[in-house]
Amino acid sequence: MSSLDITRHEAEPDPARRAWDDHNPPALDLIRDCVHCGFCLPTCPSYKVFEDEMDSPRGRILLMRIGHEEGAEISPEMVTHFDRCLGCMACVTACPSGVQYDRLIESTRPQLERQTDRSWSTRALRRGVFELFTHPGRLRVLAPLMALERRIGLLERLAKVPLVRRVPRLRVMLALAPDIPARAAVRRLPAVTKARGTSRGTVAFMQGCVQRVWFSDVNAATVRVLAAEGFEVHTKAQPRCCGALIMHSGVEPEALDLARATIAAYEGYDTIVANVAGCGSAMKDYGHFLVEDPEWAERAKAFSAKVRDVHEFLAEHEPRAERRPLELTVAYHDACHLAHAQGVRQPPRDLLRSIPGLELVEPAEWELCCGSAGIYNVMQPEAAEKLGRRKADNLLATGAQVIAAANPGCTMQIGAHLDGHAMPVVHPIELLDRSLRGAPAQEFLGRA
Repeated sequence: MSSLDITRHEAEPDPARRAWDDHNPPALDLIRDCVHCGFCLPTCPSYKVFEDEMDSPRGRILLMRIGHEEGAEISPEMVTHFDRCLGCMACVTACPSGVQYDRLIESTRPQLERQTDRSWSTRALRRGVFELFTHPGRLRVLAPLMALERRIGLLERLAKVPLVRRVPRLRVMLALAPDIPARAAVRRLPAVTKARGTSRGTVAFMQGCVQRVWFSDVNAATVRVLAAEGFEVHTKAQPRCCGALIMHSGVEPEALDLARATIAAYEGYDTIVANVAGCGSAMKDYGHFLVEDPEWAERAKAFSAKVRDVHEFLAEHEPRAERRPLELTVAYHDACHLAHAQGVRQPPRDLLRSIPGLELVEPAEWELCCGSAGIYNVMQPEAAEKLGRRKADNLLATGAQVIAAANPGCTMQIGAHLDGHAMPVVHPIELLDRSLRGAPAQEFLGRA
């Protein structure tokens, strides 16, 4: 589709107006950095799925530039192309010119939210996702019901109903439901976990919203590993969410409120550790998101400088706890908001290779998104299914026994597309925790 098609209007455009409002539009100086070389195209998941130039990073950058032109308006076609972007930031890793596409898309999404009218069904679905998944208390209420459902198998039977199979969004949502134990409704981390042996310092641990309930085993393992390595670990029940899921969807006011609450709760610590790729990415960006807020700009910048992904943090300190053998072949999946948004690619691999007996294998197309991407697999289910199957096939082709992934969205997305293969998807920190405790590898293989 050409730029002329994108900006077509029914009436004569008003030359005095532009598509973007004055509040943090996509910056022209960043737009001009793009030389349209095309290095981003092979790594862009939406370009691979839709095969449309406007569904590539350089195509969207062109649309951002057009939005600055006199008389430009945000057309439905523009919204479609921006919504098809997963925000995976693989293009940032691939770009030889250093184009900051992450900054550009993060400025564009709030513009769309402020200025476009989405359908009532889309608004309702997005709001429903935010009102559930960013509220741990509500997720806890669901946990016993989900555990009961697994015993009954109702969702599995529903997924086979022809009507359900013909509705992509419903089909995907049923497939994504993880296996949740009933204890997730009541399980809590202690406020303080003492270091084992001589203390090397104190860290704050950000629990996440979905992670603390549906993947509470990962959080418990993270705290055990940090304590075993000599760190006292502090956790907090509030705030409920760091704002990542909402922020990456462009819902700016609510996301910034959660960011401020997170800063206020944790800024007294020297180090804030995250084990969720999306959370860590968002918190490291608080300094950028709040740069125009005179009261919070400096506080946000200082806070972001103290955020560490758990793999990154452990790589910065000499290992203390003894690693015991774990005889497993593990395929590592790069979560986009860890590998691309945070640039943390080697530390997870080093962590896994530090475990005796563990063989690490690499899948093809490591840089390609699995299709989870926050709420993308709910809002763009057909594209997400194609990407999920492609990622799962690449991981299965490694012949590994276990998949390691450092993001709950990736864990659910990959698990939903393994097509019945008994291959557990776990967090790398769970493998290290099991090694430190000397737990048998077979217990992992029984979780598939």
